[in-house]
Amino acid sequence: MQLFVGLGNPGMKYARNRHNIGFMALDEIASDHGFAPWRSKFQGQVSEGRLGREKVILLKPETFMNLSGQSVGEAMRFYKLTAEDVTVFHDELDLAPGKLKVKQGGGHAGHNGLRSMHQHITEAYRRVRMGIGHPGHKDRVSGYVLHDFAKADEVWLDDLLRGCSDGAAHLAEGDNAKFMNAVGLRMKPPMKKEPKAKPPQGATAQPGSVEEDTRNPLQKLMDKFS
Repeated sequence: MQLFVGLGNPGMKYARNRHNIGFMALDEIASDHGFAPWRSKFQGQVSEGRLGREKVILLKPETFMNLSGQSVGEAMRFYKLTAEDVTVFHDELDLAPGKLKVKQGGGHAGHNGLRSMHQHITEAYRRVRMGIGHPGHKDRVSGYVLHDFAKADEVWLDDLLRGCSDGAAHLAEGDNAKFMNAVGLRMKPPMKKEPKAKPPQGATAQPGSVEEDTRNPLQKLMDKFS
C-alpha cells in the first residue's frame, strides 16, 4: 500500500492557488482512475483506489499547509506505513512553470508544507516537485504562491496534471523514469511526420517545375517550325 499526498490549503478561496497544485494533481488522479469518493479522515480528505497493481490512498490534508505533517503522520500510523511509502505532490518555486522532477529525501528548501512533513514523518519520503516558477524576490513569494494561476498558465497546467495522472501507475510501482516520461509526452507530444504526397501516375508537371523533354531531335525541329 502507498500513500499519495497532495499539499495545499482547504476551501474554495485557495482552490486555484499556485500553492494548491498538489491538491489539483490528486483530484486529477482520483477522477481519471476511478477512485472512491472523497471522505473526511485523518484531518483531511481521503480517497482509496488502485494504480496498476498497487493499492493507493490519496490524502489532501486540511490542516492548512504549515501543519500538513500532522495529517500525514496520522494516516501513516493508521495504515502502518513508513516514510518510504509516502509520495508528496507539491509546488516548487525553484523549477520553471510546467517543469517536474521526482526526488527521494533531502531538505525542505523553506517550503512550509515540507518542513511540517520533515517534523512529523522524517525526510525520507518521495517528492513530486511541480514547477510554478519564482516571482523574482523572496519578499514576493507569499503573495505569489497564494495567488491563482494566470490565464496564460492554463494550457501547461492542464497538460502537467494530466501527465501526472497518465504516469501515476508507474509512480506507484516505483518507476520514476516511466512516470516522468508519461509527463513529458503530455507536455511535449512527439511531432507527427506527414508523408510526402506522390503525384498520381501520368500527372503533368506543376507550374515552375522542370519536365524532361523526351522528343527526338528531328521531332523537336519539326515542332519548332510548325
